[in-house]
Amino acid sequence: MPTVVLVDASLSMTRPVCQDSSEEFQRKNLAVHGLNMLFEHMASNYRLEFTALMAFSSLWELLVPFTRDYNALQDALSGLDDYDKTCVESALNGVNNVVQQEWGSGCPCQVVLVTDGSLGIGKGSLRHSLQTLKHPAEDKKFPLPFPFPAKIFIMCVANTEELNMTGALDKWEELLCLGGGDGEVFTVEGALCMQGVQAMFGRLIDRAYSPFHAVLHCGNLSSDVQVFPRPEPVVVDEEVEPLPRTVNTDLEIMGFIEIADISSPPVISRHLVLPIAVNKEVDDMGTGVTEELEEEVSASQMAGKSPNFCVLLHGSLKVEGMVALVQLGPEWFGMLYSQADSKKKSNLMMSVFEPGPEPLPWLGKSAHLGPISEAAENPYGEDDSKSPFPLQPPVKRSYAQNVTVWIKASGLQTDVQKILRNARKLPDKTQTFYKELNRLRKAALAFGFWDLLKRVAELLERECTMLPDSAHPDAAFQLSHAAQQLKLASTGDSQYAAFDHNIVPMHTDFSS
Repeated sequence: MPTVVLVDASLSMTRPVCQDSSEEFQRKNLAVHGLNMLFEHMASNYRLEFTALMAFSSLWELLVPFTRDYNALQDALSGLDDYDKTCVESALNGVNNVVQQEWGSGCPCQVVLVTDGSLGIGKGSLRHSLQTLKHPAEDKKFPLPFPFPAKIFIMCVANTEELNMTGALDKWEELLCLGGGDGEVFTVEGALCMQGVQAMFGRLIDRAYSPFHAVLHCGNLSSDVQVFPRPEPVVVDEEVEPLPRTVNTDLEIMGFIEIADISSPPVISRHLVLPIAVNKEVDDMGTGVTEELEEEVSASQMAGKSPNFCVLLHGSLKVEGMVALVQLGPEWFGMLYSQADSKKKSNLMMSVFEPGPEPLPWLGKSAHLGPISEAAENPYGEDDSKSPFPLQPPVKRSYAQNVTVWIKASGLQTDVQKILRNARKLPDKTQTFYKELNRLRKAALAFGFWDLLKRVAELLERECTMLPDSAHPDAAFQLSHAAQQLKLASTGDSQYAAFDHNIVPMHTDFSS
């Protein structure tokens, strides 16, 4: 989950902080110290995270694009300049532009906004933006909520009493609610000092950047692993009293199944599974992240020099073409599999299914799966090359059929042009012509698109009048017949507008 760090570089951040020591600090110094602490933690424990650094005042600037080089982030932070007044709305527009340009609108992102809590003054201030939220300018729209899933963490280099006196805390919480409420506003507890800022960023690390360590079990074999990114709690809406479900730290492999049997299952998240050495030393961890911080890591590099069950599992799944079903919690399952990246390196991945006893309908209940040796009879039959999965449902599902969908006008135009192309090749393309015609007819009836049937009928009649003298006589009869049938269907008559009724070719005495 990429992170955007947004630092307030306005003049209010240069306000001095009264401390007992003789050394004088600005709020900007405290903010930089807290961010350096965050970057050092991520460099040690969250090295696969992509992070971008932005500064803002009345305008915004991208200091460091998304990178895994935390030294570059710290260097840019140390050279942060001072600018003018605070304008949070402009900064959030910048975040929107940077994230969508790099990741699009489907990738979840975390935004860490570091400020002194000042709302700004005049037009462009947070107070003014929230007051004019219901009546924005015609060419201006407030950037929240973002078009991509986002968590917003607001780090205020100020204590709660100071923010309450100015009424700023309520505004920051209102901003958080506009973003979806998935995040938190952090303030300094007690006096504003270096230790208080460290404690505040420590709470952020515990909340969003603590690595997820687990133990992967398979029989008598086990391996310490890190799952990245950290699996998020999942709430099942169907429950009477829904409570967030979290992934267990003990991951139990229940069995193995062929890739063809698992097919392409629906998942809610995907994660890298990285082995961890017992001694936790950086040189021997073998996390697979080199000094150049490569994009992905191969399992063989992750292992280091010590034997590791995680690497054995990854190699076996890759060679055998299978996946491992793993239990994440009570009635909650996922799968482990090998996936190759663009660099031709493979990684051990974990996909998380929807919570429930039957996440994949064609496999039935996951708890009922077992080895063939325990079955009363071999479900594969005498031919072991045949697989009993996926199980075919007794009733064909609507989503399993080829459904005509017109999202854009170009799609409808293409279908009509296909009918006309076949119409000009009659009678050679008689079967194809009626197949495409019936497909369009059924879609039009399903959507209640009666005018489409009338217009296509008129197009066919026009084609009939434009047939050349050399055209086969049967072409005119078929076009007239098809146009007449479409007109009857457009009237809504139950006999001709039945959904399961097909237009069949007209029987003629002509021979091709």
